Formats: sequence, structure tokens, C-alpha cells
Amino acid sequence: MSERPVLSIRGLRRTYVTGAGRLEVLKGCDLDVRPGEVVGLIGPSGSGKSSLLHAAGLLEHPDEGVITIDGQNCSDLSERQRTRLRLAGIGFVYQFHHLLPEFTAVENVGLPLRIAGRPRAESEARGRELLVTLGLSERLEHQPSQMSGGEQQRVAIARALANRPRLLLADEPTGNLDPNNSRAVFQALHDLVRQQGVAALVATHNMELAGYMDRVFALKDGHLEERPAESHAY
Repeated sequence: MSERPVLSIRGLRRTYVTGAGRLEVLKGCDLDVRPGEVVGLIGPSGSGKSSLLHAAGLLEHPDEGVITIDGQNCSDLSERQRTRLRLAGIGFVYQFHHLLPEFTAVENVGLPLRIAGRPRAESEARGRELLVTLGLSERLEHQPSQMSGGEQQRVAIARALANRPRLLLADEPTGNLDPNNSRAVFQALHDLVRQQGVAALVATHNMELAGYMDRVFALKDGHLEERPAESHAY
């Protein structure tokens, strides 16, 4: 791919201090993710997948290294600037959807837009657009308790993309679902990333889903190793 990476990571290092001493989980990681690309991040629990995602999403400061998002070096940004960039340019999907139980699907999806100061009508229109694309046209006015786990996770994906971010970071987005729902939810995420030209970095334990990624990297002993990704078609 010749397009400029949306996410570029260089020399990323992260160490934690524990009761047993210093634990270096990232030891100089380099990674690029380009528009419309789905990159998988695999590795056992404790290998540093979440630490890498948190650094990429500007939720944590690495000990060393440079994070560049859409050509902007984020090293010297203030906390206010980091927060503004997260809100406008980065979407997050987690294992648990964290939907607000008293809000409908449309309201949950539109929430980031409302926080950004957009009108209610615009927020709801964007929410409806994404939910229909994700096959949830019959669930627009349903609250989370009225939806299945897979449906709730699709709502969470729609919410993460509501602000039209350039970068999507997903941490075990299907880890709480059964195999059939897992495949369906990942396919929905995959298709939206392609359609909207988002750069996606997805941490997963699911090796079947890893086979659908454009590229796959394993975190091993603090380093990233690219692995061959099998080609599957939906």
C-alpha cells in the first residue's frame, strides 16, 4: 500500500513497576496501519497487546517511542490536545460494549457526536445510518437490555465510528461472544472499515478471526513479529 499510514508507531517501549520488580512489556515496537486496512494483534494475556493499544490511542504515555496519527507527531501534545484528538480521530471498541442502559441504540451511537457539540438531529441521523448498515434497522429504538450480545456489540462498533474517526482500535471486540456471533460481528466491523477507509488495529485471541486480517502481528517477548495471514473470503 502506498497511502500514508494513519497510525505509525516507532520504537515503542513500555515498562511497569510491580511488586516483583520492573516488567518491560514493549521493547521497541514498530507498526504502520493504513486507511482501509485491518491489522491483527495477537499474543497471550500479559504480552502487551492492551498496552500497545492504549499507547496508540493516547490513553497512556509510553516510556519511549513516537506515536504519529494522520501525520501528526503526538509526543509533545498536551493532555487537552490528546483528548481532542481522541474524540475527533480515534474510535475504541472493547470486549464489553459499555452501552448506556437507559439509552436507545440510536442514542448510544449518537452520544460521541452530542459530546462533540453536534445537534441532536445530526447525531441521530448518523446513528441510524450506521445501525442500518450494520443490519440493526429493527433495533434502532431498542435499549441494550432488549438486544442480544452480538447486537449490542454492533451498536458499540457503530458508536466507535460515529465521529468518522481515521483510526479504530479494538481490544478483543468479539471475546465475549459465541463463535457464530463472533464471526458476524467481526464481518460487520471489517466491512465498515473497508467502506469508510478507517485504519483498524484489532487485538484478538481468536486465531480464526486473525485469518481475515490484512496483516497479523504477534507480540512475543516485547517485540512485534509479522505472521502470515491466511486469506479468507466472507
